[in-house]
Amino acid sequence: MAKLTVEDLKKIKEEYKAKTALREGAFRARVTVHMGTCGLAAGAREIMNVILEELEKSGATDVAVNTSGCAGLCSREPMITVQILDEPPVKYCDLNEEKTRKIVTEHILGGKVVEDLALVRGCETSY
Repeated sequence: MAKLTVEDLKKIKEEYKAKTALREGAFRARVTVHMGTCGLAAGAREIMNVILEELEKSGATDVAVNTSGCAGLCSREPMITVQILDEPPVKYCDLNEEKTRKIVTEHILGGKVVEDLALVRGCETSY
């Protein structure tokens, strides 16, 4: 029997978290807008409005949008985390209206990570 490595355990953890986090709500994707005081001051409320507007225009009903407090990178706000079912979460930072519309179209609706805007993939414990 092969021994599990730390990397194997991290991969198992990521897969389990992705499955349980989204399936509990029966959504295909979850978007978290980080709305601590730093996020709000940097424009997180406008980012939330853009996301909701784009999702409404697309007719998507399988995307959950929620909020959280500060993600710990105040200087990189506004930030969002996008998690597609069975994939690790992706954090995007330094957002504006144009970047957010691109993320909604390409990643949230299209399923393709916007590499040039992504800060990091995976949970906080994996980077």
